[in-house]
Amino acid sequence: MRKYFLAGTLLLVAPWTVAQQGMNNDAVIKMAKAGLSDQLVISSIQSQPGQYNTSIDGLIALKSAGIHDGIIAAMISKGSSAAAPTATAQQASTNVDDPNSPHEAGIWVYSIKSSGPKLVELEPSVYSQGKTGGVFASAMTYGIAKIKMKAVIRNARSNTRVNDPGAVFYFYFEQQAAGLSNASSPFGGTSTPNEYSLLHFDIKGDTRETVVGKMNAFGASSGTDDKAVVGYTYEKLRPGVYKVTPKAPLQAGEYGFISEGGGGAGPYSAGAANRVFDFGMNGTD
Repeated sequence: MRKYFLAGTLLLVAPWTVAQQGMNNDAVIKMAKAGLSDQLVISSIQSQPGQYNTSIDGLIALKSAGIHDGIIAAMISKGSSAAAPTATAQQASTNVDDPNSPHEAGIWVYSIKSSGPKLVELEPSVYSQGKTGGVFASAMTYGIAKIKMKAVIRNARSNTRVNDPGAVFYFYFEQQAAGLSNASSPFGGTSTPNEYSLLHFDIKGDTRETVVGKMNAFGASSGTDDKAVVGYTYEKLRPGVYKVTPKAPLQAGEYGFISEGGGGAGPYSAGAANRVFDFGMNGTD
């Protein structure tokens, strides 16, 4: 219990009053130096109120204290979502790297580079669904073993590269014109991040692939392979705009967001074409 005197009167302040002030740069540094994992520190930043100094000097001080880029990205992201700007401020902002600025419909990745925060649009790639696996095993078991239908993307690496394992994503859904939420668009009429899966792709020679469906003699089922799914949470910032945060820092590899609804001909239609918002994670910048 802390004691304060005001005009000769003794005031008692409960200890939890100080705790309610929330997180800040010093608290993050203390947690990191105490040996807490990056994931735990990031979870605390995302779940607790706080105010962070993410100016150039603040970022340099955090880096000098040994704070990893994923944690710094979470601090910047938390600050940008907590400070909800007015409609006038949103209209006035023209900074393409500011998530609160107007952006074209699509999925954008927000990461921290050595030059500062960066917001980059994920350009969609076309994947084919004609490749199968497990045909021999299915034949040997008289159709009991399942045949896997795989989505295959040309080239072993995505053109969009990300160096920040703590990167987050922003979904901008177009509500009045063609875009993510328009049923006639290439994106299949999706309207929330909940209709997408974030997948880790396997590199096979000059291609990237992942399972999108299975079938055997008893039937077929569409859907991604649980082993390839990367968990994430999302929050609605304003109508048509969502922030998507992976549940853990992303490891080096190839990834992509795929609509579970899909706009193509289905996972078992030979030559069917769909789109994936792909990117590659290089690792720490």
